[in-house]
Amino acid sequence: PALVLLLLFLAGPIAYCAYIAFTDLQLTGQAQSSFVGLDNFRTAFEDRAFRNAVWLTLVFTVLSSLIGQNTLGLALASLMQRASKPVRTLVGGIVITAWVLPEVVAGFLLYAFFRREGTLNAILDWLHLPSQNWLFTLPILAVSFANVWRGTAFSMLVYSAALNEIPKEITEAAEVDGAGGWRRLWHITLPMIRRSIGTNLMLNTLQTLSVFGLIWVMTRGGPGDKSQTLPLFMYEQAFQNSMIGYGTAVALLLLLIGSFFSVIYLRLLRTEV
Repeated sequence: PALVLLLLFLAGPIAYCAYIAFTDLQLTGQAQSSFVGLDNFRTAFEDRAFRNAVWLTLVFTVLSSLIGQNTLGLALASLMQRASKPVRTLVGGIVITAWVLPEVVAGFLLYAFFRREGTLNAILDWLHLPSQNWLFTLPILAVSFANVWRGTAFSMLVYSAALNEIPKEITEAAEVDGAGGWRRLWHITLPMIRRSIGTNLMLNTLQTLSVFGLIWVMTRGGPGDKSQTLPLFMYEQAFQNSMIGYGTAVALLLLLIGSFFSVIYLRLLRTEV
């Protein structure tokens, strides 16, 4: 029964999307579609807007997932292990609240924070520091920060569980031998939670590659196409330009990018410490 459900609700839609990607199916103004082979993919690779979306997707993923959520989540998990119970409760509550907020609500909150008349510029003005329209000048950095703010809780929870599994005797013995905090982190902590790091990176990367609502609420991919990642580009082509076949081809390419990252992480997970 589980195999039937997977074929029906996962493999079936993916196979149908793969078929549509090789057609010229349109949302409106077309009686029937026809098979066009690899034309949609050729069009994508020749399209400057598509290449720009690929680049911005990689920048967004690296900044907000590989660097931001992963590093900040590990730092918070490490600090909370040494903090008092009231501090752990307060910090954990704040971080998890950001995580459980609906994506649209989180996007609006961060839009209000970064907009020209928003909270960030009010703080900068109070400190007599120069302010700017962050969503216009640095949109990809603004949405990357927003994704870090919203998604760090997951990494924190994963790393908190992994750090609790490290035997205290090992870290205490290293401390007695004179190993400092950075040496214990590099030679003991990170190797012992390697599998958790790989799993967290894979899940965070796949989630970040598919982020749509957060960016749509904050910038709608603008100004121009300065924050238009692949999910927004795909939506524009399929539902605004009515080119379902082309938009589905872009979605298939996004799926391949996610599969590429997954294969890399799975190979790293197989490597023995």
